[in-house]
Amino acid sequence: MFTTRSFSKAILHIDGDAFFASCEVAANPALRGKPVVIGKERGIASAMTYEAKRMGVKRGMALHEIRKVCPEAIILPSDYETYSLYSKRMYDIVRRYTSAVEEYSIDECFADLAGMRRVHRMSYEDIAEKIKHELESELGMTFSIGLAPNKVLAKVASKWKKPDGLTIISGRRIDMFLKDLPCEKVWGIGSNTSEFLTKQGIATALQFANKEEEWVIKNLSKPFQEIWHELRGELIYPLDLEPKTDYASIQKTKTFTPPSRDPAWVFSQLSKNIENACIKARRHNLAATVVSFFLKTQDFQYIGAEMKLSRRSALPHEIVGLIREQFSSVFRPGVLYRATGVTLSNLSHEKFVQLDLFGKAIVAKEVSKIYESVDSLSRKYGKHAVFLGSSFLAMRKSAHEGLRGESAPRRARLFKGETERKRVGMPFLGEVV
Repeated sequence: MFTTRSFSKAILHIDGDAFFASCEVAANPALRGKPVVIGKERGIASAMTYEAKRMGVKRGMALHEIRKVCPEAIILPSDYETYSLYSKRMYDIVRRYTSAVEEYSIDECFADLAGMRRVHRMSYEDIAEKIKHELESELGMTFSIGLAPNKVLAKVASKWKKPDGLTIISGRRIDMFLKDLPCEKVWGIGSNTSEFLTKQGIATALQFANKEEEWVIKNLSKPFQEIWHELRGELIYPLDLEPKTDYASIQKTKTFTPPSRDPAWVFSQLSKNIENACIKARRHNLAATVVSFFLKTQDFQYIGAEMKLSRRSALPHEIVGLIREQFSSVFRPGVLYRATGVTLSNLSHEKFVQLDLFGKAIVAKEVSKIYESVDSLSRKYGKHAVFLGSSFLAMRKSAHEGLRGESAPRRARLFKGETERKRVGMPFLGEVV
């Protein structure tokens, strides 16, 4: 039934414990053991240490609610630059033991250890322990790690003892870990599928894994058939070792405080989002034919519009021009707005220029060369070294004022040779004020 070999394959899943908050603690050891909450600039908790969780702080909780349940909470602004630097260091440490690493998210990765026992002259279990030790000693935070024959089971294992756990699921022990595991706790099984399985008398992952293949094929789509195979110890999902270059869509949003009735300020924030979305699209040689945008009111209502482009584009001045035509019909005078967002859709790689009657495509091709220079300047001097005039207010003024506008320590002090938009690849070590 299940895989009988201990490890036909050896897949490791590494998951940072309370990663964003742990990065803050690692960069500032004076915070260790204290209830730290991230998200000051957003006005809600986006991440927190386990000490804060034990005091009742939950993701999405408003700052005034946090103060009620945990008066001693240390609330900090998000510092995604530092988090990404710690993430890169995490990947680099894992790559000491295998080059086959999938960067799954900023705080997670998979690693294929197959064939590395002979290279490192140690068992898979010992390699996993070494990786865990080096991650924690060098980064100053804990990780939960799972070792199993495939990705689904490795995910099960990493969540088995959280935080700071190392769990090993060999092929012979799969049933021990699945017999009491609810189906909805399995990576890839959502609430709808879990509800369907429950109605079929399947409550646990082991019951699902023990179903006949004919039943699974008849009643479930391919993704869940693949999960069924992996729960039985088979390797179905390969590691994705290539950097992500294809996107179905690219979305950029930004919240600002205090909320504003000023159309120039709101449009400037929207223009900055458009520039950010186009930067990412050009980085991957992508262009869109559908663009949508929204304005979010203070009472959390969304108003927006969608436009189809006459040809593919990732040029922000073109998209800003089109959205400006629609903006006045969406923006309502006197209404307070708190966020804007833009989505580039129907993306594909830009390889050919389609000629048109009036030569606009030729002009766009020439303008694209200008943006190649803009992107080159950004790589040299930092993002938004050059930007559109329509984004001026958003670029020159913080999106947040008052306490919520407080900068992260990494942005408040610069190393020698750094500028506001050009940083070196290491976090700032500061102290609690």
